[in-house]
Amino acid sequence: MKTTLFALAFLAASSLASPMLASGSHAGGHDVMSVGEPGDAKKATQTVRVTMKETDDGKMIFTPASIKVRQGQTVRFAIKNVGELEHEFVLDDKAQIQEHKAAMEKFPDMEHADPNAIRLEPGKSGEIVWTFTNNGTFQFACLVPGHYDAGMHGPLEVVKK
Repeated sequence: MKTTLFALAFLAASSLASPMLASGSHAGGHDVMSVGEPGDAKKATQTVRVTMKETDDGKMIFTPASIKVRQGQTVRFAIKNVGELEHEFVLDDKAQIQEHKAAMEKFPDMEHADPNAIRLEPGKSGEIVWTFTNNGTFQFACLVPGHYDAGMHGPLEVVKK
């Protein structure tokens, strides 16, 4: 039943968000995106430790609140959910983040396996290894419904070599 519901939700999201699939934001898309591409862990030159949590005043945050890397660099993001709710960490350009956010709001239980994203239960850790092929300002965000609006997003600046 869950598989059938997932398939129906995915097909509905696909028809509504075909640019998202073309950009590689969901499983089955291309791995090369404007923000870069999956990296080789052996080539990582930096580790960025990221925590995700809720605050006592109701905000949801990432620490650090902003990230700056170099174009061409391969970065290992060591991500830990130190909060009490499930969170995710998604790297992408702002337009794709907003499209993904809209799809998640329509289908909050949508499961996906994206190389640029990780979803973690409270107390769990994981990692993303990413190579930043293009310079510019991108974004990282939690797209669990309501979390982005509670402040769970930040700028990712990729500076020229």
